[in-house]
Amino acid sequence: MSRVVHPIEQESFRRLRARLDTSHFPPLTRAVVERVIHSAADLEYATDLVMDEGALTKAHAALHAGAPVVVDVEMVAAGITRRETVCRLRDAVAGPGLTRSARAMRLAYEQVGPGALWVIGCAPTALEELLTLDASPALVIGLPVGFVGAAESKAALRESGLPAVSNVSEKGGSAVAAAALNALLYHPGSPAAGTPASVRTVPGEVFSEKSVSGRTAAEKTVSEKPLSEKPEENL
Repeated sequence: MSRVVHPIEQESFRRLRARLDTSHFPPLTRAVVERVIHSAADLEYATDLVMDEGALTKAHAALHAGAPVVVDVEMVAAGITRRETVCRLRDAVAGPGLTRSARAMRLAYEQVGPGALWVIGCAPTALEELLTLDASPALVIGLPVGFVGAAESKAALRESGLPAVSNVSEKGGSAVAAAALNALLYHPGSPAAGTPASVRTVPGEVFSEKSVSGRTAAEKTVSEKPLSEKPEENL
């Protein structure tokens, strides 16, 4: 997706990269990490986010092939300006043991079916409900915020094995969830050839995972490639 990058955004990313080296991340992971940090001005997301490059690659392809995008609240939808989204919160009614946000997830799934990208930036109960559905998502961006249930719902997402972007801490929110999706929308074409088959970020480390005789071996990956002095070439 081509877009004109405003000079203020270019300068913001230049300053971000002057304070944080993101060059060791593979292409889509780097795009998501940087745009989330950019949206929140919070460098701690570099070690708080958890994602898998292989899952991002498949989600990127699905997104650009026209897969539906479902959001939990209108605030997330407002941050995604280059793609129509589905939000059923206004139609949802809470019931016994079911919040409006959870009910909205059910309504959205009835509408879009399997294969969608789900972007949850507000309600932990929305993420919890999504995990009970047989949604077969292309990706779940699960970044709800709060002191009650947020960290736990994101941990459950990671344990589910679904393709996902999440974070370990209680922080999150609509802006960062929308930013993660926008990173995939704005990233051009396919990720560069030679990207490791699976790369995941975990707090404090970056690992590439390779299959060795049917088993998984983790090894640190570090790139010494310097960033371009022209910010627009790094976007």
